[in-house]
Amino acid sequence: MGMGTFVKQHGIGAPSAQVVKHQGSDLILVAGVVILCIFGLIMLFSASPDYSLFNYGKPYYVFNKQILWMVLGVLVAFVASRVDYHLVQKLAVPAMGITIVLLIAVLLRGEERLNSVRSFFGGSVQPSELAKLVTILYLSVWLYSKRDYLHDVQLGLLPLAIILGTIGGLIYLQPDLSATATIFLLGGLLFFLAGGDLKQIVMFLVVALAAGWLVVQLSATGRARLADYLAGLKDPLQSSDHILYALESIVSGGFFGVGLGNAKVKVEGLPLAATDSIFAVIVEELGLVGALFLMALYGVILWRGLKIASRAPDLLGQLMAAGLSFWIVIEALINLTVIVGLLPFAGNALPFISAGGSNLLSMMAAVGVLLSISRQQGARPQETIIRERRSYSASADLRGRNGRRRVPGPRRP
Repeated sequence: MGMGTFVKQHGIGAPSAQVVKHQGSDLILVAGVVILCIFGLIMLFSASPDYSLFNYGKPYYVFNKQILWMVLGVLVAFVASRVDYHLVQKLAVPAMGITIVLLIAVLLRGEERLNSVRSFFGGSVQPSELAKLVTILYLSVWLYSKRDYLHDVQLGLLPLAIILGTIGGLIYLQPDLSATATIFLLGGLLFFLAGGDLKQIVMFLVVALAAGWLVVQLSATGRARLADYLAGLKDPLQSSDHILYALESIVSGGFFGVGLGNAKVKVEGLPLAATDSIFAVIVEELGLVGALFLMALYGVILWRGLKIASRAPDLLGQLMAAGLSFWIVIEALINLTVIVGLLPFAGNALPFISAGGSNLLSMMAAVGVLLSISRQQGARPQETIIRERRSYSASADLRGRNGRRRVPGPRRP
C-alpha cells in the first residue's frame, strides 16, 4: 500500500475535511411512501365520484387529476433525491422570498372557497402548503448558521419569532388557523433540535399559546370551531355536522369495515369526502384494521426519517430530516384527531391520501429531500461533531435507565 493511498483512506493530513460516502436511497422509506400513495389512490377512487360529480360535473375528474399530480410528484421527489441537499443553503432565501410573495398574492388575487382565500386555479394551488415546506428548509439553514448563538435571545429567539410571525401572520389572514399553528409548532421543534436554550423554548411556547388563544378569540371562524369542539367534548351529539357524519362512519365501520366502495356516509352528506374527510371513508370501508394499517405506514415514515436524521453527515441534514419527518406525521395526526373529534376542525389534508396538488407535491418534495440526505453518510472530525451536533438519538430517549427524565443539552465549543 502506498503512502498516498494510506493517507486518503485514513484522512491523515486533512483533519478539517468532511468525507461523504454516497449510499443508496432508503428503500424502506421508498416502499412505505409507495404503498401509502397506492393506498391513497385506491381510497380516493372510492371516495371521490359523488364529490367530484357534485363539484365538477364529472364523476372521475378529481381522481384523474390526482393521477396527474401523483406523476408530477414522483418526478419532483426523484429530482430532489438526486440533488445534494446542501444546495438548499443557496436557495433558502430566494425560496422564502417567493413564498412570501405568493402568500401576499393569494390574499390579493386568490379565490374564495369555503369562506377563506387560500388558493389559485380552482383550489389546486395553495401557497400555504408550499410555505410549510419552505419554512422547514429555511429554518434548518438559518438555525444551522446561527447554531453558536442560539442562547442569545436577540440573535436566536427574537429573529425566530419574526420569521415565524411573518409567515404565520400571512397564513392566518387567509384564514388558515391549522397551518399557522403547524408553522409555529415546527419552528419551536426545530429550535429545540438545533440546541436552543430550554428557558427560551418554554418562553416561546408560553407566548405562542397566548397568541394562539388571542387569534382564536379574534377570529369568527376560530370561535365557531372552538365552540363546536367544546360542545362535542361535553356531548358528542352536540358536535358539528361534519364530526357527526365522521363519527357515524367510524361506528358503522367497526373492526373490518363495510367493504371497499360500500361507505354510505360519503353519499349522505359527509363534507369534503375526497379531501379533508377522507379518513372517515377509510374507517367506514376498511374498519379499525384499515385505520391501523394507515397509521402504521405513517409510523414507518417517521421511523425512517428519524433514522436518516441520526445518520446525516451534519447538523443541517439532521434538522432537515427531522423537521420534514415530523411535519408529515404532524399533518397526518392533526387530520386523524380532528375526524374523531379530539381536536377542533382544522382543515388539514391527509398526506399522500387527500385529493389536492399542493399538499401532494410538497410532501413528495419532502420525501425527495429525505432521500437526498439518506444518500450521504458523513465521517467527520471529532471536534466538528462536538461543535455542531445535539445528540439526536439521545434527545429522543427522554428517560435513562434509572427512570428519570434525561434531555441532553447542546454541546458547544
